[in-house]
Amino acid sequence: MLTVIMECRDQEPELAQTLAGLVCGAVEGLVSDVVVLDHGSSDGTARVAEAAGCRYHLTWNMADIVQAARGDWLLLLEPGARVLPGWIEEVAEYVAFNKVPARFSTSRGHRRSFFRRFVRRAPPLEQGLLLPKRQALSLARADTDLAGFARGQKPRKLMSQVIPSWVAREGRMHSLEAGQAHA
Repeated sequence: MLTVIMECRDQEPELAQTLAGLVCGAVEGLVSDVVVLDHGSSDGTARVAEAAGCRYHLTWNMADIVQAARGDWLLLLEPGARVLPGWIEEVAEYVAFNKVPARFSTSRGHRRSFFRRFVRRAPPLEQGLLLPKRQALSLARADTDLAGFARGQKPRKLMSQVIPSWVAREGRMHSLEAGQAHA
């Protein structure tokens, strides 16, 4: 079983989008719990997290968060990331037979341009990170952020795809700009 953990700040729509994609995993018994670590959001992030049954924290000690995780594996995601169909079966099989971290493949339709990949390194959790809880416990410190778990890892690549969070972020920014242009 998995514990999904996300860090966010003022990402209400992105959080809702990611949580919606995880519902099937919960129904199938793969996702046991979801933890939202909030960096002081002023939007409806808390309402979305609580309505979805997530454990919601405004302050935390990362070592305590990992220790309290119900799953034997952690899935670290950025709010806005969307796992695509087929992920449940592959992840369930992966965690049953492996002991090393893994990440999703980037959706073929949502890859950064060659120039953007060349100029800027992708954020450490852009493709998520599937990590054994035992390994996370050895890495967790009180002030560790989720990206810290990904640094230095050489995760295997899953066939299952994720639409990265930057797609949702750019879509929201585009919508805001279009709304301002019509005002």
